Amino acid sequence: MELQNTVKEALNALYHHPDDAVRMQADRWLQEFQRTIDAWQVSDNLLHDASSNQETLIFCSQTLRSKVQRDFEELPSEAFRPLRDSLNSLLTAFHKGPPKVRTQISLAVAALAVHVPAKDWGDGGIVNWLRDEMNSHPECIPSFLELLRVLPEEAFNYKIAARPDRRRQFEKELASLMEVALDILRACLNISELTEQVLEAFASWLRLRHRIPSSTLASHPLVLTALSSLSSDVLLEASVNVISELIHYTAARNSGGVVAHMPLIQVIVPQVMSLKSQLRDSSKDEEDVKAIARLFADMGDSYLELIANGSDESMVIVHALLEVASHPEYDIASMTFNFWHNLQIYLIERDSYVSFGIEASIEAERSRRLLVFRSSYESLVSLVSFRVQYPQDYADLSREDLKDFKKTRYDVADVLIDAALVLGGEATLKILYMKLVEPGGSSGNGEHSNWRSAEAALYCIRAISDYVSVTEAEVMPQVMYLLPKLPHQPQLLTTVCLTIGAYSKWLDAAPTGLSFLPSLIDILVSGMNVSEDTAAAAALAFRHICNDCGKKLCGSLDGLFHIYQRAMIGEGTFKVSAEDSLHLVEALSVVITELPSDHAKKALEVLCLPAVTPLQEVINQGPLVLGQTTARELTVHIDRLANIFRYVNHPEAVADAVQRLWPIFKAIFDIRAWDMRTMESLCRACKNAVRTSKRFMGLTIGAMLEEIQALYKQHHQSCFLYLSSEVIKIFGSDPSCADYLKILIESLFSHTICLLKTIQDFTSRPDIADDCFLLASRCIRYCPDLFFPLPVFPPLVDCAMIGITVQHREASNSIFTFLSDIFDISNSSQGEKYTSIRDNVIIPRGPTITRILVASLTGALPSSRLETVIYALLALTRAYRSRALEWAQDSVLLIPSTAATEAERSRFLRALSEVVSRGDVNALTISIEELSEVCRRNRTVQEIVQGALRPLELNLVNGVVV
Repeated sequence: MELQNTVKEALNALYHHPDDAVRMQADRWLQEFQRTIDAWQVSDNLLHDASSNQETLIFCSQTLRSKVQRDFEELPSEAFRPLRDSLNSLLTAFHKGPPKVRTQISLAVAALAVHVPAKDWGDGGIVNWLRDEMNSHPECIPSFLELLRVLPEEAFNYKIAARPDRRRQFEKELASLMEVALDILRACLNISELTEQVLEAFASWLRLRHRIPSSTLASHPLVLTALSSLSSDVLLEASVNVISELIHYTAARNSGGVVAHMPLIQVIVPQVMSLKSQLRDSSKDEEDVKAIARLFADMGDSYLELIANGSDESMVIVHALLEVASHPEYDIASMTFNFWHNLQIYLIERDSYVSFGIEASIEAERSRRLLVFRSSYESLVSLVSFRVQYPQDYADLSREDLKDFKKTRYDVADVLIDAALVLGGEATLKILYMKLVEPGGSSGNGEHSNWRSAEAALYCIRAISDYVSVTEAEVMPQVMYLLPKLPHQPQLLTTVCLTIGAYSKWLDAAPTGLSFLPSLIDILVSGMNVSEDTAAAAALAFRHICNDCGKKLCGSLDGLFHIYQRAMIGEGTFKVSAEDSLHLVEALSVVITELPSDHAKKALEVLCLPAVTPLQEVINQGPLVLGQTTARELTVHIDRLANIFRYVNHPEAVADAVQRLWPIFKAIFDIRAWDMRTMESLCRACKNAVRTSKRFMGLTIGAMLEEIQALYKQHHQSCFLYLSSEVIKIFGSDPSCADYLKILIESLFSHTICLLKTIQDFTSRPDIADDCFLLASRCIRYCPDLFFPLPVFPPLVDCAMIGITVQHREASNSIFTFLSDIFDISNSSQGEKYTSIRDNVIIPRGPTITRILVASLTGALPSSRLETVIYALLALTRAYRSRALEWAQDSVLLIPSTAATEAERSRFLRALSEVVSRGDVNALTISIEELSEVCRRNRTVQEIVQGALRPLELNLVNGVVV
């Protein structure tokens, strides 16, 4: 009683106390209470207490539902019947409300049914028990109908902590009781006020996809009621849910597919088609129209194969879907977008036509179908293109509305691409061009000109750019001729710039492309002056133009450099942001790549100058100023150099530039090594230089590595490890670098191991862990001769064992990859010579590694990482075969039988054995997923398993894992 009062007081504080801190404290206490075993009895008592208020009833019903779902195993087996009877009495007590409480109790009973085998419910399981209760308490039928509705839904609720075997058995039990359930629902149709509830429950049972003959369903009273209720405003939504499930049912492959269900399809389709006129009925509620549109969309998605044949009957459905696509409400029209996409795939892909045999027949049928659907896709282009137009009140839209508008534009772009794939890019372009030049679409420079329609048409033209041939010579010249005449309204100018960039390949290939470039580049320069958005679009377009028309622009380098330098120094009204300026850096870098080597070196100096000059100025002011300068003031210039080194594909010229700039880089390394942002930017620049220049780096690479090797010991910047990984990738196999690289990697690994001695160290330094083991994997791939004999190899494996269960995804993945690479080394062409070194390290640690892997599978890591862990376990098993099976058996036997039964553990070990004997990976994956689910089914079980496997108890003490 005291605990019950405390619960009431906490709930009162949670909902009514004026102090936020008190409310938070009450909330925490209630959450902790829900995890206790006392929560069962207290919640049950308060639900039966007539004095409990609604807040108490809702909280206790939620608690009881949660306890049944997750913590049913806390109760002794004999508690089932008293619990069932108590929940049943609550269902009858609350048959008139509150609805939220009744729903939670129904879910609790359904969860109980998932846990407890049918025989324990009496003859025929829960559905027969439910029928008997309905007969005994006819006044409570609404409550029992709700329970009947949620039963099949809960079969797929993985919040219920049932074992996989029991979950599968429950689904079979429900399937075997399908006819009983439908008989109950049919009987309830006699009570007219329950029709909506009956239909919702029927839809729920149809989701089981149990095989009921179509001939039976076609004349079933529940189906006929759903079809006849489509004309009822009150029952429309429930009816649509039923018909929608029936449509999905007739298309499900495991139920025989559409051919087997033609009797039912022939009943459904005419009834749905009769609703077509209501799509345009302005008197209909929007939600009702949406429900009807959903049926047409479901038919299109489900009967795609039939529709794709292009028969007269199927085209009736296509025309109805065009009607939906034309609806003024975007939420309704967009319901068809998935259909148009899937139909496009079906019409285009060759696999759809294999049944036609020879190539000539396939091509003939493909051409026929494309011709049949041509007019539909032409109509679709016109129907969707207007939806991208900026609304009149665009400037006043909320952030959420702006987000929705952008998403609409992206979705429409996808539909236009689907249309272009069916019609051809040129045909689609013609339709969109007509919208660009239609009256008011593009003419005039006054502020009252209709820029919105021009912008919408250009947006659509840009969307299909990848599907317009570079040889197109009819429409694109006219588009390019028109662009300079358009007003420089900001949104329109942004799209104009992006369109120029999208058709850069056309400009390069077209005979007239060169003649358009000067005026188009003028537009881009204008874009850089108008606003940040137009400048971003112009910079991106500039990059595309230079990427694809680089050879054409080599003669205009002076003009391009003028634009570049103005943007870099922010001259005049240029509004190019630091991030967008990187597009310009890439653009000029690509053009320089097209120059001969001697010209490229000079051009590269000019290109670097706007970034080098401000860095040199800061350095010239002395170490104090350099140390106090904000990271942003340095990284904006270093990032530009990084892009130059990445995109100027003249290895020797880049190497020379880096050698000249090394004093600047060294000064920044020496003074700013404490600053992570600056170091990441500088290491990225060095990495790009190494990638581009490779062996031309010469002496500079040695100086660079000496610098980071020394600085890493003091400042622990993970980017130093990442830069070293890049060096290993390029120079690892070079014998002349072996001695130096050996010293480098041993130094870096030795120091990292000192930083990562416990799992807490990994959690606090995940970036170092990530980059350390990325570097280790690179060493295995590119310089195994250096890596495996190192004294640091065994401690590095110990370090990996300690950190493998770190929750940081990238760090954990890098560790797993490192271990898997070690296990897999014997599979490589030269790997055999390292296996004895590997085995001397791994075999003594094998039992512990396996235990940690099993712990990771069963709860130490999130279930989303299973694939990575499974691969590591597979690699270990393939490498050590019978020995690995022994390790796995010893590990799995640590899991108490209360958590995983002997059968569940044996199934896992059998599957692992199958990998060794027959290489059956699929069986292992399924068995691992099931063992994982069993051991994670609730918090208590997961804690028991992890307590037995102890994955977090490893620490590095004096260089030894304990």
